[in-house]
Amino acid sequence: MKIAVMGYGTVGSGVVEVIETHVSSISKGTNGEKMEVAKILDLRDFPDDSHAALFTKDFNDILNDPEIKVVAETMGGVNPAFDFTMKLLKAGKSVVSSNKELVAQKGPELLQMAEESGSNYLFEASVGGGIPIIRPMSQCLVANNIEGIAGILNGTTNFILTKMIEDGMTFADALKLAQDNGFAEKDPTADVEGFDACRKVCILASLAFGKHVYPNQVETEGISNITLEDVSYIEGANGVIKLLGQIKKLSDDKIAAFVSPAVVWNGSQLASVNGVFNAILVRGDAVGDVCFYGQGAGKLPTASAVVADMVDCVKHIDRKKFFGWGEGAEDYVVDYKDSIEMPFYVRAKATENKVKSAFGEVKFLSRIGQPSDEKAFITDKMTQNELSKRLEGFEVINTIKVTNY
Repeated sequence: MKIAVMGYGTVGSGVVEVIETHVSSISKGTNGEKMEVAKILDLRDFPDDSHAALFTKDFNDILNDPEIKVVAETMGGVNPAFDFTMKLLKAGKSVVSSNKELVAQKGPELLQMAEESGSNYLFEASVGGGIPIIRPMSQCLVANNIEGIAGILNGTTNFILTKMIEDGMTFADALKLAQDNGFAEKDPTADVEGFDACRKVCILASLAFGKHVYPNQVETEGISNITLEDVSYIEGANGVIKLLGQIKKLSDDKIAAFVSPAVVWNGSQLASVNGVFNAILVRGDAVGDVCFYGQGAGKLPTASAVVADMVDCVKHIDRKKFFGWGEGAEDYVVDYKDSIEMPFYVRAKATENKVKSAFGEVKFLSRIGQPSDEKAFITDKMTQNELSKRLEGFEVINTIKVTNY
């Protein structure tokens, strides 16, 4: 069967490589049907590439070829990926994507078009790179009521935090190292400020609870305010700091979803996830906690997930897979600040008596070189809004959520 690839960057070139180097295993998955790359769409020139004869700059070469049945969209961004994908689905071609931004922003429209045309729109690679999570959640865990999800969803920030924890590097130095190693972009904003993780939270929440969640509904905080002092206090209390995307079911028609740094206690499966690796912990009422771990990005890990979706599309070329979710609603994602209670890490300029007066008994933390006028402590469970009220009059240096995953 002829297929096409749109976007020949890191992931797109990996898709072509995986298809060509795993012919035998792919054929087993497609019941003997071979996948042949017929077209590669990219505006750039690749004159020295061994696939030079397959390149086109005209999207219509793919759209109007009746023999091309499945297309991989690895372009990134919303436009023109959305326009191209809609046209392909409308024409009855199945599309698979690694494009988390597109799925988070335009998922309902694309899934609806796939439904209307009888084609398939799959995006396993959009959340965890090479980690299988979309298919297990939609199939293997379908007998569960999902209670919550917590995930380390961005390898760049996890690498930075790991270097701060293990090697005592400052945030700035760890970020530079990540850039030097190719783990972070020249402009790292989407990673370090949590926007990349936010898009993945939207997809996971939509899949888990059946209604679309948009990025503007997920409050997002990055790691740029985390310091070595914070790391040291938490380490002394047998914990680590991770950037987590968290989703909690509050009722049948209400959820909370947010991205922020979080204290994870040693012993949690998430605490030992280091470097550029990702992990997603799903909590179901029947199965308990299930953790999916692996490389959340990279050429071949992500390409493997894209190709797996393409194999699924080839197997279902004459029938529609039941997959997707419904439209979202403005009041569906509630403000977690007054709806979820949790402990908090607080670092502030204060006396012990002032802390006890505002919070009662707390767990005080310590570190080497701690100034006499600085206090760090873990509160009892409370809402974020209650925390803010109790901290009125404090010279707060930092606060971090404490997770129960």
